Parts: sequence; structure tokens; C-alpha cells
Amino acid sequence: MNTKPPLPPSSITATNSVFPFPHALTLHPVPPPASPTAPTKPPHSFRVQTAANRIDPNLSLTTSTAAATASTLPSNADDYKLLTLLRQRRTEEAWLIYSEGSRLPSSTCLSRLVSQLSYQNTHQSLTRAQSIVHRLRHEQQLHRLDANSLGLLAVAATKAGLTLYATSLIKSMLRSGYLPHVKAWSAVVSRLAASGDDGPALALRLFNSIVRRVRQFADPAAVGDARPDTAAYNAVLNACANMGNTGEFLRLFAEMSEFDAVPDALTYNVMIKLCTRADRKDLLVLVLERILDEGIPLCMTTLHSLVAAYVGFGDLETAEKMVQAMREGRRDLCKILRESNWQNPNHNEGDVFDKLLPISAKRSDHEPPLLPKQYAPNTRMYTTLMKGYMKAGRVSHTVQMLEAMRQQDDSASHPDHVTYTTVVSALVKAGRMDRAREVLAEMERTGVPANRITYNILLKGYCQQLKIEKAKELIREMADDARILPDVVSYNTLIDGCILIDDSASALACFNEMRARGIAPTKISYTTLMKAFGLSGQPKLANKVFDEMMNDPRVKVDLPAWNMLIEGYCRLGLYGEAKKIVQKMRESGLHPNVSTYGSLANGIALARKPGEALLLWNEIKERCEAKKEGENSRSSAPPLKPDEGLLDTLADICVRAAFFRKALEIVACMEENGISPNKTKFTKIYVEMHSRMFTSKHASRARQDRRKERKRAAEAFKFWLGLPNSYYGSEWRLEPEDGDEYASNSV
Repeated sequence: MNTKPPLPPSSITATNSVFPFPHALTLHPVPPPASPTAPTKPPHSFRVQTAANRIDPNLSLTTSTAAATASTLPSNADDYKLLTLLRQRRTEEAWLIYSEGSRLPSSTCLSRLVSQLSYQNTHQSLTRAQSIVHRLRHEQQLHRLDANSLGLLAVAATKAGLTLYATSLIKSMLRSGYLPHVKAWSAVVSRLAASGDDGPALALRLFNSIVRRVRQFADPAAVGDARPDTAAYNAVLNACANMGNTGEFLRLFAEMSEFDAVPDALTYNVMIKLCTRADRKDLLVLVLERILDEGIPLCMTTLHSLVAAYVGFGDLETAEKMVQAMREGRRDLCKILRESNWQNPNHNEGDVFDKLLPISAKRSDHEPPLLPKQYAPNTRMYTTLMKGYMKAGRVSHTVQMLEAMRQQDDSASHPDHVTYTTVVSALVKAGRMDRAREVLAEMERTGVPANRITYNILLKGYCQQLKIEKAKELIREMADDARILPDVVSYNTLIDGCILIDDSASALACFNEMRARGIAPTKISYTTLMKAFGLSGQPKLANKVFDEMMNDPRVKVDLPAWNMLIEGYCRLGLYGEAKKIVQKMRESGLHPNVSTYGSLANGIALARKPGEALLLWNEIKERCEAKKEGENSRSSAPPLKPDEGLLDTLADICVRAAFFRKALEIVACMEENGISPNKTKFTKIYVEMHSRMFTSKHASRARQDRRKERKRAAEAFKFWLGLPNSYYGSEWRLEPEDGDEYASNSV
């Protein structure tokens, strides 16, 4: 079972909230997962700058040799015994001595102990190493650990999936004056670059901060172990590609020569991804030509990346030509790709890619290079093409490809578990669950065992068809017959299936069962359960789940989670509670988006508080105007582009409440954003509710004066609707007259 080790006990908040739900269902705290088997041989070590090379605030590498030597000697008998055990790699006994002692050992002992615990790379050893760091940080003694031990702990935490913890370690080292080894900090950058949310942006910032520190030293040899290498640049370039940031990609690519980092095949594989994100299909062949011109050894991963890129663009024809050419043993692959993609519709003068791929400027007279040898397509390449068929809805072609792969003479082209899983996914997507189960049985017969992903796809198919009992049976089959334990994706899928049949009790039961198995919930787990309670009219329970999510250090609470909570209260018309949550959200540094405002507008309509709609519209209008003003806007909130649902709901509220001036502002905003207002609906509302609004002839003069401006706005609104009014010869947008106090005040 792949589970993430928890953070140190000090950083985990206990959760014992009990939900007042039928059958006494509760949210239970997560028990620690079972520790994986420790490796028999520690991984190969790398040298990292030690405490003796710690950087002082003046960026001088001069150190006291006497002090450094003295720090390696044990201060008493306990330290001597501990150091002896560590030198003999008897880590377990050394840990017992440390844990039973009341005083802190010497810096050498602590650094060795953290290093060896990090080497073991188990859940238990990582937790122990984290507890040492936490103790030292609490006692303000973190300087006792050298850069080597902290760097190794950062690498171990990264491998365990604790990316944020590993990032905090690297940042702590920088704040303390250490420069971590490039293998330590680049591992963190690599994991951040591949993570979701704002991971790539964090990777770019971390990389730049380390490079700035390295540049402050005039002697490159002084910080040789920390200088970025090709692997480090590949990691940060991948972050730029994931963000689609071509400018930063070019800057970093040009910067590689400064640190003697030579681009390799992986660098250009990342460039293929960048071309894909930038919608530059015409440049894919140029990346391949650049690799061949530079004499970089070509690998199958590059060719597979090209096939995957064409499949991603939906250009299955070019992907098929490429695979077929490789099957025929042709080496003129560049020529074939050029002929298939000769147009360059997205090229602009001074394009960033002209500098990344200079051969694009002389493309017409540049003879396409040949591959150095013949490359036959492998299983991975065929499977990628199958995924393209599946995405295009060509289920029959997906199955035919599977049959063709079985007949291949080359075993490297035979279907594997990914191939079979792709076929299962295509059949599930087409709703053919029985045929998908047949493929699962066929996998067992052919000796290609299904994995957890295969079962999760089947599980999703049953849930989409509302066959929740069959989905639960499949989970039992996974554990009992296939010996595959369900993971967080399995349970998230099952929880979502329970929501589809409006069974929030079963959704909570699945959530609790998942935690009882030691599976840590993800952001999707929490928000899906919140959705279940929100849809079933239990916003207080959704709020309890949200609180659990806020207290879970492994999960980052984002705007969709806040919106889910706000929507739960607005569904019941509890607008006051929803406003309190919005205020808390703002205090956390997040601003409402269109979804937030849409929920609030629906809550106002249900609560029948039209006055709140005016306040909400004023805020939305201010952010819409900020979009027009751009950088000159004084508002701290980002600009907003409203959608049809939000504006239609606000206009509906204003028309029903006879706030015609505001209704005109809203419909004007709709038309400015290319949204056609529903005049038929608003006409019906006006006729039913306001057609006799100003027909009384017995009202006092004072009352008639007070209603003058309202009547004027109503006439303008009737003109917009096309109803009989007194403004047929004028523009329907209402402009203020001299002395018009209404223009500056809300209705």
C-alpha cells in the first residue's frame, strides 16, 4: 500500500470531531500506516557541504580549523558511545541511546544520526529524523546539524512525498547560511515542478533563490557542490514548461552555459512539452532536428514524447505516420514530420522559439537530418497511440491495436498492464462494463496482472452507472482476490458515487473506512465529502469536514474548498453564515471568484434579501471596472469577468425588487461581456409584479415626488424590454439628470 508517512507528531493536529449523523458515524483520526521494509543496503551517498563550510552573513568561507576539529570529538562518555555505534552503523541502538537521554548529544552525533535515519528511508526512520529536527528547532539549536544531514533528510522527505516539508528544510538551510548540495535541492525542485497547484511556481522561486546565493561568490570552486547542474536545470525547465512560461524557459536555457550545464536529451524532451503547452505543433520536428544536429544521443523517450505530443494535439494521422515509419525501419523521420506539419500558423516576429530553435529561421534550405539508426516502436509508443484512439472515441481501433500488439514478433511490443488498462478505460468510457471485465479476466490468463489503476478505472465506471453495490464488491475483490489494497483514489471515487445516488451517510462511512485503513485523505477527499453534506442540506457537517481539512498539514485548502463550503450554506438561504465564511476566506488571503459570487447571489435570492444584492453588485461592478482599468485599478482584488449565471441571478433579484436602475446596469454589463439577457423572462416578471406600480392617482404629492426617480428608472427599463413607455425616442441606458440624487445612491 502506497501511503505517505505523516509529518512529525508535533505538526499533526489531532482530529476527534464527532459528526451527529445517523448510525453514530464519526470522523476518526488517521492511524499511522505500516512501515515499509527497510532496504538491506543504503543508497549511494553524495557529499554535501558540512557545518565546517557553513556560510557566514558576510559570505566568507573562512572557518576555524581548531573549532571544526574540536566539534568532531565527543564531549563525554555518552557521546563517545553514541558515536561508536553510529560509526558501526548500528542506527537502532544509537537511536535508543538518543531517545533515552535528556541532554542533546554533540553536533557530530546528531548530524550522523539524522543522516543514517534518512538513509534508511522508512516511515519510522523518517519520523525519527523529523522529531530530532523539530526538537532542535524548538530549542533553537538547529545549527547543530550540518548541511549534509539536512540535505539527506530533504531528499528522504522528497522521496516519501513530503514535498512541502522538504522545501521548508531547504529554505531553513538557506536562512541559516548553508548552501545545500545540488542533488539535495534539485530533488526538491524536481518534485515541486511536477506537482499540482502552485508547485511549479514554487520550484522556480526556490531555484532562483539558490542561484542568486551561488552567484554572490567570486570563486566558483567555493560553492562547487551547490552549483546547478544539468539535472537541476532540467527540473526547473520542466516547471516553466508546466506553467507554459516561455520567457523564463528561454532565460534559464540560455543561462545553462554560465554553470557549464550542457543540455541533454531530457532537456529537449522538456522543450517538446513546452512546444505543446504553447500550441506550437509545427516546432516539434525542429526539436528533434536540434537534438540530431547537436549530436546528442537519441533515446526512445524523445521519440515517445513526440508521439505523445501529436496525440495531445489530436493529430493522430501524424502520430500514425511516425509509428508506421519506425515499423518500416525508416531513418528519414524528420522529413516525414516536416511534410505532415509544414505550416507555421503561430509564428510571430521575434518569437522566443526563434532563439530556442534557431534552425526554424532557415527551415526551407535546411536539409532534414537522418536518425543515427533504426528505432522500432515499443509497447509504450503503441499504448500512447491507443490513448489517442480512446480520447477520440475510437474504441474499436483501440481493441484492434491490442490484438495487433499480441501478434508482434518483438516481445518489446507486446501489451503490458498499461496497454490493457488503456483498453479497459476505453471500454468503461463507452459504458461497456461487461466487456471491460472480460479484458480484466484476460489479463489474468495472459500473465499480465492488473494493478490498482486498472481496478480504479472499473470502479469509476460502476459509480458513473450508479451501480454502487457492484463498486463495493469490486473493492472487496481487489483486496481479497487480487491482493491489491484500495488507495485514496479508490475511496474518493466511491465517495463520489455515493453522492451521485444522494447517500451522504454511505459517503461518510467510506471516508471513515479509508482513514481506518491508514489512508490519508487528500484535498479531493475532503471537498467531495463536503459536497455530499452540502447537497444533502447539512452545511454544518460540511463545515466540520472543512475544519478537519484546515487542521490537516498535508492538505492545502484552496479556493474551490472555500466555495464548496459557501455553496452549502447558500443552498439553504443561510446568507448570513455564508458572508461570515467569505470574510474568513478574505482574511486567509483569497478573493471571491465568479463561483463564489454565484453562490452568494443564489443565497440572496433564497433568503429574499434584495438589499444585499445591491451591495454584492457594487463589489462585482468595481472588480469588472478594474478589469477595464488594468494596472491603474486601486482595488487589491484581481479583475473579474462575470458569467451569465451570476449576472442573470442578480438581474432577476433586482427586477423582482423593482431596483430598475441597478437592473439596467447589470443587463448593460451582460451585453458588454457578450451575454444576451433573457428579455422574455424579465418582461414576464415586470408584467406580473410591476405593471400597476405607478398607476395610483390618489397618492399624495410628497409620495409622488419620492417615486419620481423610481418611475423614471422603471420607464427606462420598460423601454429596454420593448413595453409601452415614455422613452421610445431615447437610449434605454439611463443617464442622470441635473439634481438627480438617485444617480449617486443605491435604490
